[in-house]
Amino acid sequence: MKNLVAGVDSSTQSVKIVVCRASDGQVVREARASHPDGTQVDPAAWWEAYRRIATDELLDGVEAIAVGGQQHGMVALDENGESVRDAVLWNDNGAAPDALDLIKELGGPKAWADAVGTVPVASVTVSKLRWLQRVEPENAARTASVLLPHDWLSWQLGGRTEAPATDRGDASGTLYFDATTNTYRDDLVRLALGHDLTLPRVAEPYEFIGETATGVKIAPGTGDNMAAALGLNLQPGEAVVSLGTSGTAYTRTSEQTHDAVGTVCGFADATGGFLPLVCTLNGARNLVRTAELLGVSLEAVSDLALSADPGAGGLTFLPYLAGERTPPLPEATGSLSGLTLDNMTPANLARASVEGVLWSLAYGVQVMQELTGPIKRLTLTGGAAQSPAVQRIAASVFGLPIAVTHAYESVAVGAARQAAATLAQDQQLPDWPVPYSVETEPTEADRTAAAEISERYLAALNREHR
Repeated sequence: MKNLVAGVDSSTQSVKIVVCRASDGQVVREARASHPDGTQVDPAAWWEAYRRIATDELLDGVEAIAVGGQQHGMVALDENGESVRDAVLWNDNGAAPDALDLIKELGGPKAWADAVGTVPVASVTVSKLRWLQRVEPENAARTASVLLPHDWLSWQLGGRTEAPATDRGDASGTLYFDATTNTYRDDLVRLALGHDLTLPRVAEPYEFIGETATGVKIAPGTGDNMAAALGLNLQPGEAVVSLGTSGTAYTRTSEQTHDAVGTVCGFADATGGFLPLVCTLNGARNLVRTAELLGVSLEAVSDLALSADPGAGGLTFLPYLAGERTPPLPEATGSLSGLTLDNMTPANLARASVEGVLWSLAYGVQVMQELTGPIKRLTLTGGAAQSPAVQRIAASVFGLPIAVTHAYESVAVGAARQAAATLAQDQQLPDWPVPYSVETEPTEADRTAAAEISERYLAALNREHR
């Protein structure tokens, strides 16, 4: 079979490859391989996982390939292109004090929002540069270049024969790239690390950056959220809510956002536009912990949650078990409040856990709308979106129309869609369908519940962490 393209999703836990028909996006083959989990990982593990599954049989007939990779990770290289240390990933919170220092040194949150659209937090690359300088000054001095995970993997795909390349979407998450002018801010690199870096060139959205040893053309690739937006065919006025280990919510705009509060990240997308985004650290793993606490399966948690009334009888679960990024509370802890003899039941605890995780994303969507305009529809995706409780409760937390996808590798498919557009060289994305499984219109009761939940959770947030 010919006329095929491939997309790679290199995430914190695994590498996934999908092979799609370029004409309609039909997935014809796919594979995945796990690699070490954690917040600091040898990038060679990603390449080894890719090579285990990227067989001649899997890639037979593939003409172009692109990588969607986890954002923000710092792959520090020496002057010979070799790793100085393990890659520090987005979910490493060690740079929290460094983010605060950088904010202060540039002149406050607004200075950062004006400069690059986003205020530093622990997860972003510029904060990790400062962490490296503070904690490992010898490694910082040896660092001649820094790549993002998708940049590094694309470079390996091309046999490291060309200079490393990135795209403006993923580059915008470093916070030393200005996506309005498409130029690096070398002054911010020096502020963070103390010296200049040789950074990957920023490719055009549909520009080939090399080819593999077998002649497969390599498209620019992008960050995982930007790739998922392509895979889900995200349109302006809509938002994606992705619920996996962490949670994200994002929309598409023609202009960059500049949120001085720091809730909304003013990222670029993979097509030349922008992708305002909020990210939470506490997603599906909170539901896993709830299942463990109750001594039941995740399926039983879903059943219990659906057996409780909206609002969980007034039980409020702030889900900050791993600190939080939105709002930026890296030292925060979770809380369970409003307990009474009447509402302290397994069903209400299960419901409150689901509502709390979804509310943290609804909070981000509310803030995002203040900058981007109304969001009229949500696409719910990610592993936890397959939970019946998550699907049904979402309408009563967001109060918006909800479309849920089937279990779907949106990042890998989005990368493949970019590869198909690059292969066609017509500067536009092919029209690929999105596999929706459920579409729900909120009832008046859902909208009332969403308003009550929002008011109660905001009060709990202000009481506990403001």
